[in-house]
Amino acid sequence: MPAIGYLLPTREQVMSAAGPDFPQIFALAEQAEAAGFDSVWVGDSVLARPRLEALTTLAAVAARTRRVRLGTAILLPALRQPVVLANEIANVDLIANGRLVLGLGIASKGDAITREFQACGVPHVQRIGRFEETLALLRRLWSGQPVTHKGRYFELDNVTLGLRPPQPGGPRFWLAGHTENPLRRVAQLGDGWLPNAPSPDVYAAGLARLAVLCKEVGRDPATIHHAAYTTINVNADVSRAGDELRAFIENYYASPYDVQKNRQSLCAGNASTCIAWLKAYAAAGAKTIVVRFGGPDQPGHLERFTKDVLPAVMTA
Repeated sequence: MPAIGYLLPTREQVMSAAGPDFPQIFALAEQAEAAGFDSVWVGDSVLARPRLEALTTLAAVAARTRRVRLGTAILLPALRQPVVLANEIANVDLIANGRLVLGLGIASKGDAITREFQACGVPHVQRIGRFEETLALLRRLWSGQPVTHKGRYFELDNVTLGLRPPQPGGPRFWLAGHTENPLRRVAQLGDGWLPNAPSPDVYAAGLARLAVLCKEVGRDPATIHHAAYTTINVNADVSRAGDELRAFIENYYASPYDVQKNRQSLCAGNASTCIAWLKAYAAAGAKTIVVRFGGPDQPGHLERFTKDVLPAVMTA
């Protein structure tokens, strides 16, 4: 039985002509918690795909929920200075009483993302090195011990962080990506794997490869949590579900649907189709599945999913 998470529509809020509706975000988080979802999540982007800021939004959601885990899907740590980021994450985890999970990634390629990194003072070509160095520094800063570090990108001289997350060692790192190099980073640096793999078969192949890579670095593959991310439109009107999902994806990414379908996990159909899709990822090894609703009516999607899909998946 997989745990099911819900991605809050923080980008859709900014894309809306009416502007951000924070009360709706909070209401959706509270509704998801009451419905039995395991977790609620937010995405991250500063300029390339603007949305409500990830960590401050999660802090507000943390104050309005009690049980659900709170996650980022996917935070880009390379855009942040690591001492400031460590302090901000510790603060959110304190508000959440240790419920924070960090889904982390390096960002993809593309003109908009390159410009985003440049605007934030980070050369796009440095994103992988900064990502890896930042993750190592976060763990050290959360230890409570003084940190002196001279790396390729950052230097710290006897720095002790005042805030510490309530979770020993800090929140868990669930790393994105399902190709070879991201899988190697999961094996070396991750506590979990959170890819947007385009099919259950691709997901299963990634898990098999991850197990091999873990053994190569002397790590037990069982120490890595297996999660998955997917976008769904569930509707009894199958044609409408497909049309809405296509329009959502093309507007969201400014890219043809058929291109995106080869890159990420997308499903449109009635409840039976969506249930089978989620069960296939669970059968492939996913222990947590984060669901994004691809359509204009987010409250309606959450209600339909909760009524028609969630019970069948949670009892699988």
